[in-house]
Amino acid sequence: MKVDAHGWLNGVKRIASSNFDMRPARTKISLLVIHNISLPPDEFGGEGICQLFTNTLECSAHPYYEKLAGLKVSSHFLIRRDGSVVQFVPCSRRAWHAGVSEWRGVSRCNDYAIGIELEGSDFVAFESPQYRALAKLTRLLKRRYPIRDIVGHSDIAPSRKTDPGPFFDWERYLKLVEK
Repeated sequence: MKVDAHGWLNGVKRIASSNFDMRPARTKISLLVIHNISLPPDEFGGEGICQLFTNTLECSAHPYYEKLAGLKVSSHFLIRRDGSVVQFVPCSRRAWHAGVSEWRGVSRCNDYAIGIELEGSDFVAFESPQYRALAKLTRLLKRRYPIRDIVGHSDIAPSRKTDPGPFFDWERYLKLVEK
């Protein structure tokens, strides 16, 4: 697998999202942000995440979805519980995953970050295939882009976000990245 000149990873499922725009001119991708997501909350394997990122979520399908009406968000990648990877936005474009955020004194993390969503929640351990896929994806992205830092959403938006959450094993993940 490799990332092409436009920022698409070959060998993974692509579901194009329209929730992106251009990065500011001459912006280097230097940050990797890890998130967790499940829709409905704490339920896995459905199409809710993909529907949210492609603006096709039927907000009447679940009581939780009503609060998501009109929300326009995306991520570059989603790693399912089985380790399969879905890409929504090419890395060369700015996905809308970080929101109001700041890292090392620089705001607007979406401008210079790649977002990776792990299918999960703050209340359940992540699966081994997810760690393996995340580590492999991280190595590929680090070879292609000058990524300096890898953080959780909670690190760049601590007053708003808790993900990837207490069940994300940073030590395990970083050891796998080094292999």
